[in-house]
Amino acid sequence: MPAGSSKAASPSKFALSAASSFAKIDAASWDACANPPAAGLSGKPRGSCDDDPFNPFVSHAFLSALEESKSAVARAGWSPCPLLVEDATGELVACAPTYLKSHSMGEYVFDHAFADAFARAGGRYYPKLQVAVPFTPVTGRRLLVRNGPEIEKARESLIGGLASLMRQAGASSTHVTFASRADWDALASFGFLKRLDRQFHWLNAGYQTFNDFLGALASRKRKVIRRERREALRNGIAIEWVSGSDITEAHLDAFFAFYMDTGSRKWGRPYLTRPFFSLLAEKMRERLLFIMAKRAGRHVAGAINLIGDLALYGRNWGCIEDHPFLHFEVCYYQAIEFAIARKLARVEAGAQGEHKLARGYVPVETHSAHLFADPRLARAVADYLDHERHYVEIGNRELAEAVPFRRAEPERED
Repeated sequence: MPAGSSKAASPSKFALSAASSFAKIDAASWDACANPPAAGLSGKPRGSCDDDPFNPFVSHAFLSALEESKSAVARAGWSPCPLLVEDATGELVACAPTYLKSHSMGEYVFDHAFADAFARAGGRYYPKLQVAVPFTPVTGRRLLVRNGPEIEKARESLIGGLASLMRQAGASSTHVTFASRADWDALASFGFLKRLDRQFHWLNAGYQTFNDFLGALASRKRKVIRRERREALRNGIAIEWVSGSDITEAHLDAFFAFYMDTGSRKWGRPYLTRPFFSLLAEKMRERLLFIMAKRAGRHVAGAINLIGDLALYGRNWGCIEDHPFLHFEVCYYQAIEFAIARKLARVEAGAQGEHKLARGYVPVETHSAHLFADPRLARAVADYLDHERHYVEIGNRELAEAVPFRRAEPERED
């Protein structure tokens, strides 16, 4: 199939529409598509980075909090237009977190080069459609389809609806970012172009304690981590985990100060507003974990994490005092300790960061899919992505050889 073309969904009794707000969508109906209704916090079973039975980021609570707090709205360049598929009875059977965007910020899958090249050729790249969780580089299902006898037809209708919405909105393209492998393959069969990237995740090999994890590392790496942990706490710093009913507005105020400080240091505009954190605590308190560092009676640093059924998802970090290695302690080592205690399968600590490799995090693939309305742009991007995938695959193999774990000694012949 030519690059950028789209296969029409099979005619069916499904009705497609795009809502103008998550507030207009019944939360229970959305969540029945996004996550299994009976998902719990057991941390079982275990699996790959896109099969968490409960992914908090595609829940109605999380997405509506982004909108209600004015973090992801038209004024910020994220116009919600969630795509919905309903059956003949009016029941929601599939949906996708879709936005009409006027820029490429807050996505973590970078297409600025595509936009610039298209503009130089006389094209107009924006608006574009983005199927994603705003500001959240976490892999998960993006084609949210309710279980049922016509699940495949519902998925086909949803994919076809994305192409139709792109045309109706006058968008240059549709981008499905941090998609599950299954969604990636399904979108490719409808003409979406495949893009590959990497993150670094910590994987739980059944460790009972942090020392068990250290025991799996090469001796030199164990010593480095132990030294970093000692140095992080040497100035009278104490670490606390705050979750559930223990979270107060004071914790949220302190963390927001950290978050804003990080944004200002990066010469960027922080995406999330203060009300977002209060809404998140109101809507999904039991899924939140704040790892906070305190010194001399006040909080000086912290990280916010969300808890899935299988994974701990590290999201934002900040501090108002600089201490050596405190970032590693709060964001990486404490997250590992929590995952071990809760028997979670992995820790996902955000985008980028080859420095995570030395701290026991390993390279994993991430996937996105892209459809372009202009066939000339589609051909150019397809050629670029072919080369990019090749280099990412080579890089992943090389990085996998550099993991800090002890090598099995070869067996000696008697």
